[in-house]
Amino acid sequence: MRVFVTGASGWIGSALVPELIGVGHQVVGLARSDAAAGELVAAGAEVYRGTLDDLDGLRSAAADSDGVIHLAFKHDIAFAGDFAGAVRADRRAVEALGEALAGSDRPFVLASGLAGLVAGRVSTEQDGHDIDPDDSAQSGTGPDGRRATAELALRLASRGIRSSVLRLPPTVYGAGDSGFMAALVRIAREKEVSGYVGEGAARWPAVHRLDAAHLFRLALEEAPAGSTLHAVADEGVPLRSVAEVMGRHLDLPVVSIAPERAGEHYGWLGGLTALDCPASSALTRELLGWQPTRPGLIDDLEKGHYFHAAA
Repeated sequence: MRVFVTGASGWIGSALVPELIGVGHQVVGLARSDAAAGELVAAGAEVYRGTLDDLDGLRSAAADSDGVIHLAFKHDIAFAGDFAGAVRADRRAVEALGEALAGSDRPFVLASGLAGLVAGRVSTEQDGHDIDPDDSAQSGTGPDGRRATAELALRLASRGIRSSVLRLPPTVYGAGDSGFMAALVRIAREKEVSGYVGEGAARWPAVHRLDAAHLFRLALEEAPAGSTLHAVADEGVPLRSVAEVMGRHLDLPVVSIAPERAGEHYGWLGGLTALDCPASSALTRELLGWQPTRPGLIDDLEKGHYFHAAA
């Protein structure tokens, strides 16, 4: 299968490309820089030069493929304060890719998120579908805007596309990670304490990047049209447990941060550190036979690579 992958040189994409090539697929990766293009060539993939804003290019690459996996998201501008702009760009990209694939029965897999789907219980693949992607007043351009884009992708199933949405946890971890876990390590070093908010009972689901990459491949190959999938290995890791591991490895005191001080202590991560968002992947495992095989988040933290990299 000739597979067009956006975000192919990113954190998950760089694990997905060898996963796909290893079973015989041909990968064409979107690259916006010489560095990204070089990484893709080194991994054995073809390069399609362009950006998420090059909608004609996205249509052309998708039309020339047997399937598409859309991992890219403008995290750079989102983290800089323009999340709405990142959401709008993502929606335009999904619309363009959908136009190219319509009526072909080819697979389209969209990466999305699962944090904050429901409150007070473990979320499942059946949750989070209460947003109308055509109602701008309901969907907005914040976190609900990204959920609306996911619902738009699922609707592509009615246009002859084997579309699926693969929701990722807040932390997709592993050696080389520069995401949320690495940010928590960096903050602990700067503040000279390893903190958790309140009682530290907030739980985050998690998955190793290699397990996530494997699930993306299974979705491409097997997911029925209109499927929602959860890439969850750890259903919910208490953030106090994370802080305790970090404190031990960094030789720092482990302390509670008052909820009203979370923004001051964690900066842009403040809102997430108190978010209790456990999630299940039971339906995904039953549907596709996916079984995570990598170490869980706490075991991965205990390996020490997060702390050596941050030294």
